[in-house]
Amino acid sequence: MTDQPTVLILAGKRDGTLDPLAERAGVSHKCRVPINGKPLLEWVVEAVGPAFPDAKVLISIHDPEVIADLPSVVALQAAGRLTLCAAQAGIVESVEHAIEQAGGKSAFPLLITTADNVLAESDYLRDVHQAALAGDGDAVVVLSTREAIRAAHPDGQRRFYEFSDAAISNCNVFWLRSPKALRATEAFREGGQFAKNRARIAKAFGIINLLRFRLGWWTLESAFKAISRRFGVRVIPHITTNGAFAIDVDNERTYGVAELLLKARKG
Repeated sequence: MTDQPTVLILAGKRDGTLDPLAERAGVSHKCRVPINGKPLLEWVVEAVGPAFPDAKVLISIHDPEVIADLPSVVALQAAGRLTLCAAQAGIVESVEHAIEQAGGKSAFPLLITTADNVLAESDYLRDVHQAALAGDGDAVVVLSTREAIRAAHPDGQRRFYEFSDAAISNCNVFWLRSPKALRATEAFREGGQFAKNRARIAKAFGIINLLRFRLGWWTLESAFKAISRRFGVRVIPHITTNGAFAIDVDNERTYGVAELLLKARKG
């Protein structure tokens, strides 16, 4: 297995609609919304490139022309490392289509992130991949705790998944070892964002698992064991101690938080 993954960046429009931040900025895709002088996507590609200097990079987007002039995109294309993939109707469909475009089985291991994950850094992404390779999971979900996120910024996240031993939020980074691990992506067939839509938890993970979650019976470990049984693959959490990595640009509030943290890094 290669020591570098294929990297997939999801940059499409959620549900095919115009994001409020994109509308405010006067752009057609959220990934082109400027923050600290650069589009959201530019920050992510600039983290991915140095993290995996020889890796193939896939960008899933509805209109590839929208990002054709971004310096990081131009550089990856010139190096022969970039494949632009047409975003599909949903997240899972977009992932499946991108994998097919990248050669199917040869696209694995696959690291997936999103174009609004502007606080991701090269060392962090590389550490996630190396830890996942060394572990025994088929799929890895990157998480951070409420305490770590609030330490990064007290308003970084407002919704958390509450377990008996931890409150966590996801970091929009997912790792798949092989095609078998795609079973785990079925949880996102209806769009994800489970903290905002508990009905999706029931549909993705089953009503009994939802009840266990709501009643606080689960530890984080027992929850992931149940998820693994549900999808027939071993899904494990990777906990990052830097809570900033759980803050993506999802709305006006998190845009402001991310902008502040990016400025602090520069300073």
